[in-house]
Amino acid sequence: MLRCDQCGKRAVFYQRHSGRHLCRKHFIYDFERRVRLAVKKYRMIESGDKIAIALSGGKDSVALTYALHRLYGERKDLEFVAITIDEGIEGYRPPTVEIAKKITSRLGIEHHVVSFKDNFGMTLDEMVKIGNKKPCTYCGVFRKYLLNKTARELGATKLATGHNLDDETQTIMLNFLQSDIERLARLVPQRVQKGLVLRIKPFREVYEKEVVLYCMLFDLPIDMNECPYSHFPVRAAVRDFLYEFENKYPGRKFSIMRSFEALIPCLRELYPQIDLNACERCGEPTPKNVCQACVLREELEKAKTR
Repeated sequence: MLRCDQCGKRAVFYQRHSGRHLCRKHFIYDFERRVRLAVKKYRMIESGDKIAIALSGGKDSVALTYALHRLYGERKDLEFVAITIDEGIEGYRPPTVEIAKKITSRLGIEHHVVSFKDNFGMTLDEMVKIGNKKPCTYCGVFRKYLLNKTARELGATKLATGHNLDDETQTIMLNFLQSDIERLARLVPQRVQKGLVLRIKPFREVYEKEVVLYCMLFDLPIDMNECPYSHFPVRAAVRDFLYEFENKYPGRKFSIMRSFEALIPCLRELYPQIDLNACERCGEPTPKNVCQACVLREELEKAKTR
């Protein structure tokens, strides 16, 4: 039986990047320590904040909701609320919406479910059938739109998402490989913009597999199924490369993150954050005159009448 390097009790996890075996207690301590460090490093949570949690019902968002409640739920100067976006993906989204309801009920967190159907007149399944864009285009644009709009209307000062170290390093490498340095610069916002709720990522220092174990150790309800529309071959290739590279050279995802952080001052100077406009049609923040959500919505309405 493998023993914890900290206390000698039965180990539940081998942390490859540190070379340590950890028991349940010390794994949870180390996991939550890194969450606290990330929060402190980027001042993600401050006194007086109302944190809206983007809770899809998947493993990352469920673990994030539970961890934030454990670490900061007793603070009287903070408030938490959860937002679940129901895109309308038959057979996939309904079970995760139920999981989101379970975890928020268990923790006593205010919960709001917002649907594509109610806001855009059709589900994602319906959009895919009549539109000419990839499913992830509609989903990405409309999800961000509804998360920001709902969080702002609820009075939230921050919007927390469950992006983990694997997600972040994939995005960093993907933007670099696609020569989209301006998008890379936007990964860490420089300042608050009017109408835009600041996004925070408390899990940016923890691996995806650690998130899964955290859920298991607390017996959290999770759904491990992948979205039926998640077919992005370039990102999949980057994900697989990073997985193999990390497996051969443990800790390299941290190296990618540290390298990116060292470049942030240069990126901010090259691509200073522009002031956003209010969309001429819906009033939501956008770098253009009309936001992408309204553009896509108009395209879908035209396609619907053909």
